[in-house]
Amino acid sequence: MHNEEDVYEDEPVYSGPSRSQKKREMTALQKVAERLLKQSDDLIKKSGFPDYFIEAILHAKTITAHEGKRRQVQYIGKLIRGFDPQPIIDFLDNIEFGNRDDNMKFHKIEKWRDKLIEGDFSILDELMELYPHAERQRLSQLARNAKKEIEKKKPLKSSKALFKALREMVESAS
Repeated sequence: MHNEEDVYEDEPVYSGPSRSQKKREMTALQKVAERLLKQSDDLIKKSGFPDYFIEAILHAKTITAHEGKRRQVQYIGKLIRGFDPQPIIDFLDNIEFGNRDDNMKFHKIEKWRDKLIEGDFSILDELMELYPHAERQRLSQLARNAKKEIEKKKPLKSSKALFKALREMVESAS
């Protein structure tokens, strides 16, 4: 008969992640480091990251030699391993997706302005439902003035004022 110790000798003992898993994780952290390098110096300085980490990022941005930059990115990836990378990823996502959201909002406001200038005042009904605090009369007046300015090839003062009014309307609702 076998005793219990003999039965367990053949089973492999888990010794942590495999080498390929570790390499995948390091590559992912290096990609985070590359995303950090694309941000402005001011943004990196204001990020609240540790000073040594900020210095490593700013130093990497000054390196012009390909191999030197690659090694510095690896080093930054190694530094990230020393603490939780999620706040860094959240920081980058907030910057990148925040900008995307702002751009989408900007384009939506442009479309509203253009439709109003074209004379599509049905958009005002939708805007009044979405933003009950909006000044319907002011928006329609600015749209009519902007249309006249375009027809007479005058400076687009009312068009800009209409855009500003729409943007303020959206921002005050947020």
